[in-house]
Amino acid sequence: MRRPPALVCQVEDGLLRCGVSGGLVVAVSGGPDSVALLRALRDARGLGPLVAAHLNHQLRGAESDADELFVRELCDRLSMTFRSQSLDVRAVALAEGANLEGVARRLRYDWFARVAAEEGLGAVATGHTADDQAETVLHRLLRGTGLRGLRGIAARRDLAPGVVLVRPLLTATRAEVMAYLNAMDQSYRQDSTNLDPAFTRNRIRHHLLPLLAAEYNPEIIAVLTRLADQAEAAYAAEEEQARALLAAAELPRAGAVLVFDGERLTAAPRHQVREMFRLVWEREGWSMSAMGFDDWQRVAAVARGAATATDLAGGVRMRCVGRVVQVGREARGE
Repeated sequence: MRRPPALVCQVEDGLLRCGVSGGLVVAVSGGPDSVALLRALRDARGLGPLVAAHLNHQLRGAESDADELFVRELCDRLSMTFRSQSLDVRAVALAEGANLEGVARRLRYDWFARVAAEEGLGAVATGHTADDQAETVLHRLLRGTGLRGLRGIAARRDLAPGVVLVRPLLTATRAEVMAYLNAMDQSYRQDSTNLDPAFTRNRIRHHLLPLLAAEYNPEIIAVLTRLADQAEAAYAAEEEQARALLAAAELPRAGAVLVFDGERLTAAPRHQVREMFRLVWEREGWSMSAMGFDDWQRVAAVARGAATATDLAGGVRMRCVGRVVQVGREARGE
């Protein structure tokens, strides 16, 4: 019996690590990574039904429509179920006054989760590779991230109730993806915006990483992905300690205001207090993207009694009152 291509084996191993063995929704943009993922999943052993899902963001006019047609025709040739939808993402972002890239990502994953629920499938797979992981880690490092951000792209995370998001290609390099596609003479689409140097990630992908590989370390992709794995393990321990501190320090709410035991927070290490409040921000649905390192330092300062109050993004106000710390959103119009 002939051994499956190496990339198919990597995808099978990736699914095994993520604990996925049934059917999947496969996010297919038409680019090389997602096309390779679709082909590899089709040839993987022991999987249930596959549904290819393509969201047309309507951001590149005829080029976006051509991407959708390409994926549709590919699925027809492979006799695979195809789901698609068109959304005017730019209009949504303008209406919300929000970042276009962030809105596109949210709408995309929301739709993938909805497709999974409608198709009765418990997982959505995307084609993120080791190169994407390295780019993400380096991008965050340049922006001043901490241990949490160095974890990079998660191999698995919850997407919606009963639906997980998995990245089975996360250990495969882009070179391996291209070799797999070339061996099958499989065509793919190229997103022209991925070449635009106005985007920081594109400059990292096309200029910085090749420079680091050529002049500093040819194994830079492996180095950065290994760093992400190590950060993931280290942060897991830190997060567990932060959750324990949250359980011990949080007191009953005063209406909409969160209340914490100031003495417990003062006794805890500063980094643990910062991580505890990151958990609070996530739980409450407050803006994380607007919070930088200096903001979290101010949070820790108030929590540990070194400052009396601070105002934060999204109308969140934090103050130290006697032996307790109060955190809440200011009511609009007051």
